[in-house]
Amino acid sequence: MSGDVLVLVEHRDGTISESTFELLGCARRLADAAAVKVAAVLLGSGVDALAGQLGAADSVILINDPALAEFTPSGYHAALAPLIRERAPMLVLATNTGVGMDVAAGLSMATGLALAAYAIDVSFDGGSPLVTSQLYSGKVNVRVRFEAGAGIATVVAGAFPAEAGRSTATPTIERVAVAQTDGRVRFLRFVRPEAGDVDITRESVLVSVGRGIGDAENIALVEELAAALGGAVSASRPIADAGWLPRTRQVGKSGLRVKPRLYLALGISGAPEHLEGMRGADLIIAINTDPRAPIFGVAHYGAVADLLDVVPALTRRLTG
Repeated sequence: MSGDVLVLVEHRDGTISESTFELLGCARRLADAAAVKVAAVLLGSGVDALAGQLGAADSVILINDPALAEFTPSGYHAALAPLIRERAPMLVLATNTGVGMDVAAGLSMATGLALAAYAIDVSFDGGSPLVTSQLYSGKVNVRVRFEAGAGIATVVAGAFPAEAGRSTATPTIERVAVAQTDGRVRFLRFVRPEAGDVDITRESVLVSVGRGIGDAENIALVEELAAALGGAVSASRPIADAGWLPRTRQVGKSGLRVKPRLYLALGISGAPEHLEGMRGADLIIAINTDPRAPIFGVAHYGAVADLLDVVPALTRRLTG
């Protein structure tokens, strides 16, 4: 399989992550252009049924072992590193999530393959992978070319359409035994956060607030606007860290991923971690005083303005 594209499949509770389908769509496009193959690597215990959903790949490498029933970085590294050394892929794609970054960083060390994180675009140029990554909270984009002609990239959620990675085709299944296990890290239990007063993942309209709100008492202005729009208030991580809104309202990599019909971003700069959680919204409108804020790079509409001026005016217009 030398020179092919490997996609590391992320899943939980019997469900493949949306980001994995985004990776499969990207891999399919790259492989077709370069006349190589796509292999989805599925690790776990009793996950055979998930393989049928990975039809965008030419094949599924299924590593099914009780030791992989729950994710641990050391367990995944031990299973994947020998596989990557043997197969010598041109490109390994993983999600830019906690799981994906843990796996990719360890594999980079174990295999010697270079790693480009926070990728927002991936292509082949001159036979080598070319990755565009976001740095400094999205303020700088850099292009990374792997000198060895092969590497690993962790891709930010929403960078590619998930639909392109869904297919009803039947991939070839290749079962691979775990060559070794690593028990230095043990999974104890998975603690689910308590449900909040509002499930922002189910809201069709979200009015999300960031540092630009200034003070906690200004949250009330945003709540009035959200009520006028028939939606709910969400927030970026700094607002949750400050305790101004509960964690259940936090959007982003360390919060919740949302896909509302309307996402109104107020005073949010647009760090990659936040964009990862809301990039899939149907309509994104951003208001920020900084014309260079990364949020404007994903917004469909934007205004360079002070949200404390705009929000009351919008509320008055909506409520008559």
